Amino acid sequence: MTKFTRRTIMGGLAAAPLALPGIVRAQSSSKPVKMGLLSDMSGPYRDVGGPGNRLAVEMAVQDFGGSVLDRPIEVMQADDQNKPDVSTALAREWIDTQGVDVLMDGAASSSGLAIQQVCREKKRIYLITGPATSDMTGKQCSPFGIHWNYDTYALATGTGRALTKAGGDSWFFITADYAFGYALERDSMNAVKAAGGKVLGAVRAPLGTADFSSYLIEAKASGAKVIGLANAGTDAQNCVKQAAEFGLTKGGTKLATLLFQITDVVSLGQKTCEGLVYTDSFYWDMTPKARAWADRYMAKMTTPPGLLHAGNYAAANHWLKAVKAVGSTDAEAVVAKMKATPVNDFYNTDVKIREDGRVLHEMYLWGVKPAADAKFKYDYCTLIGQLSGDEAYRPLSEGGCPFVKA
Repeated sequence: MTKFTRRTIMGGLAAAPLALPGIVRAQSSSKPVKMGLLSDMSGPYRDVGGPGNRLAVEMAVQDFGGSVLDRPIEVMQADDQNKPDVSTALAREWIDTQGVDVLMDGAASSSGLAIQQVCREKKRIYLITGPATSDMTGKQCSPFGIHWNYDTYALATGTGRALTKAGGDSWFFITADYAFGYALERDSMNAVKAAGGKVLGAVRAPLGTADFSSYLIEAKASGAKVIGLANAGTDAQNCVKQAAEFGLTKGGTKLATLLFQITDVVSLGQKTCEGLVYTDSFYWDMTPKARAWADRYMAKMTTPPGLLHAGNYAAANHWLKAVKAVGSTDAEAVVAKMKATPVNDFYNTDVKIREDGRVLHEMYLWGVKPAADAKFKYDYCTLIGQLSGDEAYRPLSEGGCPFVKA
């Protein structure tokens, strides 16, 4: 291992937040069951994931009683910096020397794909709760990977199809220049074309770009009715903010945020986001159960949870149930039990996990309402449409997952 990699690992571990107070720890001499999150703790996806993802997993552990198989549960987190080499080094270190039983999160899709490769080799379950690329359950799938929350195919199907059918039949894309952006652009283009629209062009911006002015000007000049943002986190926030400052949507041009979350609305403000449409599987106030869980979360984090936070709870909860039912942390037995058991929690009801590892969450199309219509704090969104898991996600037969039987 290089000196750089050693420093990265030690720095990542040192950056991990302390365990939440109040977590029930079983009094046992047995070694702990370890759950490890590789997250973006300092980059563009920190707010949509980051520390909130750990809090969500800690909440799942607390609700489970703090132990499983008469062993205490330990939650670890490190900063993978959205870099595949860092993610690979951390994943190997955690599995080989620290005995981590399950890996979670992954943040950027490029990092997640690297983690998936390590987990495939090591036969360790990877609960994919950060990366969005649909390749996770496609050509780069793993028998030990389970993909939660969303993917680029479902995001494209929800927003891309809806806006195209509503009259936005010409598109131009501003795309994050890495695996996630490519996949979201690809799946969105396919959705637009399938709905009868056409794509006039695309431009790619590096991850972490602060100034999108040249990209926005090029998009406006294309004459497209819809400008699709195939990015996320602070990249998407900067795009939306600068588009508003330039008056980009004046004259009827629509701005399509293909991966947007409640934390993005908090950061930008409801007024800036009025009229934006986005797709995801969770909204903090969607049901009384979701709101009750969100209230618990906000007691620690102050801002409402997004779908990644809710998805990390769901993934951790479902994994722990399977471990208890199997009586072991053996990856092959646990992943089989997870796929055979419907997902049930505060926002999923009898949701299936497919053979390729795709969790078939229902997906929702949300519209950001005018600030004047908000009735209480964080009352941001109105439900516009809904897709079942079978409607939202790519058909199993089209994914190209190597281990799925034809």
